[in-house]
Amino acid sequence: MTRRTPSDFQQAVYLACAKIPKGKVSTYSAIAKAIGKPRAARAVGNALNKNRSPSVPCHRVVRSDLSIGGFARGSEAKAAMLRKEGVIIKNGKVSERCLF
Repeated sequence: MTRRTPSDFQQAVYLACAKIPKGKVSTYSAIAKAIGKPRAARAVGNALNKNRSPSVPCHRVVRSDLSIGGFARGSEAKAAMLRKEGVIIKNGKVSERCLF
């Protein structure tokens, strides 16, 4: 199996995502805006779904309504990882205090 080199867009998403500190989250939309592609929130999600690097904390990106959103290993695993880092989750949504 050959690994594909991430596209420039994917690399930009990964770099922006890597800036989110432990215990904080950002949104797909905020990442899109941060990389200069404000209408590309869905593409950000797709790029993060393809991420295989443990150095990119893609679990720290949530939906704009602060619900958990998708994750390759399932939303329960994503929520568990976030809680372990100190992110507050109630009724399936992240506390606004945890926004980066």
